[in-house]
Amino acid sequence: MSYNMLQGLITRKHNQRQIAKKLVITSANAIVEERFIKAGGIEQWISIRGEDRNNPVILIVHGGPASTYGIMSHLIRSWEKYFTVVQWDQRGAGRTFRKNGVNGSGKLTFEGLVSDGIELTEYLINHLGKEKLILIGSSVGSITGVTMVSKRPELFYAYVGTEQVSPDGGKLSYQLTRDGLRQSGDSKSLHEMERIGPDGSKWSRKDFDRMNKITMNANHQVPNMVTDIILPAMMSTPNFSLFDLIDIAKGMSFSIDQLYDELITFDLYKVGLTFNIPFFIFQGDGDWIAPAAAAQKYLDLISAPHKEMILIKQAGHLAMFANPDQFLQELTSRVRPLAMTSVRA
Repeated sequence: MSYNMLQGLITRKHNQRQIAKKLVITSANAIVEERFIKAGGIEQWISIRGEDRNNPVILIVHGGPASTYGIMSHLIRSWEKYFTVVQWDQRGAGRTFRKNGVNGSGKLTFEGLVSDGIELTEYLINHLGKEKLILIGSSVGSITGVTMVSKRPELFYAYVGTEQVSPDGGKLSYQLTRDGLRQSGDSKSLHEMERIGPDGSKWSRKDFDRMNKITMNANHQVPNMVTDIILPAMMSTPNFSLFDLIDIAKGMSFSIDQLYDELITFDLYKVGLTFNIPFFIFQGDGDWIAPAAAAQKYLDLISAPHKEMILIKQAGHLAMFANPDQFLQELTSRVRPLAMTSVRA
């Protein structure tokens, strides 16, 4: 289903007012902060929101690359009753990209993003008076997130991967998409993906973009990450101007250009398979971009004090926004108890 941009513009002001009301936090011990902080030698944008600053802290490492999730904060507003939620516009993304520009952002690498993320985590632990954080790594951000918790496990209570990238994910994604197109009779897209081929390491940037679009649109049984989630949120979010949204698009283009070669060849096995903290994967049951079966195969190889795979129902890519209620239920029942000692004496 396509998104009606004209209708989105017409209703934008009304929707922004409604969402702004939803985002208001009035509890006595609340925390609502938005600011630039110094990490990796540059100014990086974060928001910190929660109804009770004594709650455990979640740091969300967004995907994309550079697909800042701050525009969708209202979709997970319910989380802020149980957690302090930190959104981070990574180097090359959103307001961080707008602040620093192309020249100020420097060379983007996953190693650099990991270093930035660790520095940010140390800042948050000190600033919020916590012992550790919970880290959610989403999609491409799961590469950064897995590496962060591997390098510095003492900073984290648990890792939660969602849209978890996995070593065999690309192959299964291709198979699921191909089979789905055959079933739906979309011969045009099927011929195009067969022309591109299954080996993602050989795709051009154009092939990569086209395959993502084909896969994203192939499964009609779950919300479409762009037309059902991202675009409606972008057109309704009250804290972002249209110029901010343009900067998000510019940052995404810049970041994928910088990270593309690393992205298509990144080897998670080199990060290691032994983790010293609980390791969760919350995967959309209809995610054909990062298939749940491939994530399960990856999790089976991992050694951790506790590991668990949860399927988020009726969700594809961006499961936390497609089904935020179930995602929250899993977080509160499985992950939150691990962090209930997070307030310093």
